[in-house]
This record gives sequence, C-alpha cells and structure tokens, in this order.
Amino acid sequence: MLVEESQTKPVILSRQEHCISRKNIDRTALKVLYGLADAGFKAYLVGGGVRDLLLGREPKDFDVGTDATPSEVKRVFRRNCFLIGHRFRLAHVNFGGTIIETSTFRATPQPQPGQTGDDMMQWDDNTFGTPEEDANRRDFTVNGLFYDISTFSVIDYVGGLQDLKKKLIRSIGDPFVRFQEDPVRMMRAVKFASRLGFEIEEQAQQAILKHHADILKASPPRVHEEVFRLFSYGSSCKAFKLMWRLGLAGDLMPSLAAFIGESGGEESPVWNYLAALDADIESADVPNGVRAACLYYAYYKWRRDQEIAAAEAAESEGRQERQEAGHRPRRHPGRFSAGRLAHEVMLIPARTIHLTKATVQTAVMMLTSLNRFKDSPNSAAGKRFIAHRDFVDALAFRRIVLAAEGEPQDSLVPWMNAYKRMAREEGFYDD
Repeated sequence: MLVEESQTKPVILSRQEHCISRKNIDRTALKVLYGLADAGFKAYLVGGGVRDLLLGREPKDFDVGTDATPSEVKRVFRRNCFLIGHRFRLAHVNFGGTIIETSTFRATPQPQPGQTGDDMMQWDDNTFGTPEEDANRRDFTVNGLFYDISTFSVIDYVGGLQDLKKKLIRSIGDPFVRFQEDPVRMMRAVKFASRLGFEIEEQAQQAILKHHADILKASPPRVHEEVFRLFSYGSSCKAFKLMWRLGLAGDLMPSLAAFIGESGGEESPVWNYLAALDADIESADVPNGVRAACLYYAYYKWRRDQEIAAAEAAESEGRQERQEAGHRPRRHPGRFSAGRLAHEVMLIPARTIHLTKATVQTAVMMLTSLNRFKDSPNSAAGKRFIAHRDFVDALAFRRIVLAAEGEPQDSLVPWMNAYKRMAREEGFYDD
C-alpha cells in the first residue's frame, strides 16, 4: 500500500499507550521543547529520535519540529540560537555545547519555474506548513512520527506505527516519484534497513532498481555523507550488500561492484572485510580512510595478485630470452608498485563518492601498509613505521584484515608494545 495521502485522522497514542519517557530524552531537547511550548508554539520531537525511542534504542540525535518560523525560534532562544541553511532554513539551539536542530513544519514545495515533468528534483524546501503536511513530506513512514511535549502523546499521520511493527521501510508517497524528487532517499532507505534490521518495502525496492542511476544527480556532499553513514552502527556489510543488490553500488563504485559480481556476488570476499570491520569493537572511531580501505581491500588484493603474477611471468620470460641471446640479466628488474595500484584503485571512488584528499591519502596508506608489518618493530624500518602519524590506524586496519582472513593476531602484540614504548618516551602515552 502506498502512503499517497495522509490518513483521514492521525493515530494518537496517549502516554499510557507507548513506551517513550522524558527521562530518555536529552535534557537540552526537553529545554527546547518546553521553551517553544511555553512561548505558545507547537513543539514536537520528530523523526528518528521518536522512531528509536519507540524501538527501545538510544537515539543518536534529538530533532525538534515546530510551527514557529526560524526567526520566531531565534526570538525565543536569542543568543542560544543561530540560523543556518538556504535550501532548508532551520535553527540550531545550543545549550552547554549540545545543539538541537529545530525546524519549522514544512509543506511540499511547488515546482520551480521552468521545471519540466521529467525533472522532479526539489531544490528548495522552505515552504512552511502544518504538522500533517510536514509528516507527509518526510521520507519514510517510520521517520514520520511525532512526540507532542504538551500531551506526551505520539502522533502518526502516515502509518509509521504499523510499519515499525512490521519492520518495514516504506516510502511516504509513491517511491517512483519520491526517489526522483530526492535521489539520496534511496541511500537513506538502505541505511535505515541495514541499521534497524528492517526490510525495504517491495515497491520501494522496485523504484530503486529503476531509478538508482539518479543518485549521480544528487548533491555531492550529501552523497559523500550518506556513503560513510552506511558504516555506522556496525552495519556496513548489510548496507553495502543492499547497495550492490539494488544497483546503487554500480553507479557510485563501478569497479568494486563489477569485482563483487565476478568474485561470487553474495559470497564475494568483499563482505568478509566489512563484516570484520563491523565486528571490531575498537573501530568505531577510525577515520573514513580506514573504512574506505576495508571496503576496497579485497578488490585491491585481487588486482595486486594479478599484477604481481603478470610481472613475474614477464620477468621470467624476459630472463629466458636474454639467456638464450647470451645477455646478462638485468641488475634492477621491473617491480610491482603498490602505491601506484592503490592510487589507481581509489581514483574512481574519489570522483564518484567525492572522497576528500585526506581520505584518499589515508586509504592508500592503509592498502600499502600491510607489507611493512613483515619487518621487525625493532628494526630501523619498523621504528620509522611506528613513528608515522597513521601507524595506529594501520595497526587497526591490519587487525581487521587478519580477522577477516581468519588469521591469528599474535603478530600485532610486538608492534603494539613497541608503539607504547615509543609513546612513553615521547610523553604522550600513559598506562
């Protein structure tokens, strides 16, 4: 069933009918909610925070929706509030370093002058509306739920409560239209399904399969942000599998997607490294370059093995030809360049998912760092490696690779001990 129109009447759960408690809501969010309500405005907790509270999960963010305009929110909170955005104007209310994103209820914007029927993308989102209109312009039903601070009730205009029970990610409105209006919604569907352990509703899946190439029309910063959000909550393996199945990986990571298809599809070694990343409890704070290296390592390794084998075969053939011709062998035969290959592997994602220069540099360092662990940590080369600014990340990457390949991690202990010794000497490590 498509949620093409709002329900005749919203489903409202009284305080006794749901599990949300104010003790589980961030104090700053409560301060914003009560501040707006005391000033005479509607004040709702909105979006993912309501969804997660109803699921018994700890929300990462608490966002507020209100009928106050951005300038009115600014007047309520004065110096604790600043306005941001142009395409989507909203208020950030800051108390004690905690920022609560506060948005005015929106209605679906009208088409822009000169916009054709084939161009459905929305470039402006500052048409204010009612709570019902705001719910119906959100992306998925489970994200369209409101918590009203004045009555402590949950308000559902879009069928989100039922889809929470069914564990479904369902588009609000026709997904064939909504995904063309904002192609990033396709990646968000993948993110929520993998993070929550839900299924993407069938028509939404079909819409992604049809319109996945539209992701290349989306804002580059938003695509970059959503790609790396797929790594959060230990869900990257599920998320990138869905990206591959639905065609989005082929648009954003074509070389990797082709390799996945050629190396077993659902059984591709790519998934082993992502699963190991997800399972690594110390990797929550690794930089994006390490994550990108985990994503691309199986492909890089395959390319590396191919090039090394080809170089060795060519060298063997050349050596035999020189011997037959009575020539002496080369003093410096051609060698495989790990750095060149790593840069080449990361070149396409650097362009299509708009990796920063720092992310590319870190990913290349990770892909080329594994051979350096063959040295002794007490050797001159080993000490130089330990002193490198990316050593700790390289150690984490090595740990993840070993776990993915089912290898013991005892070999990492001398490196970690040597790092601790060097760090103590430098005065920045203390047991």
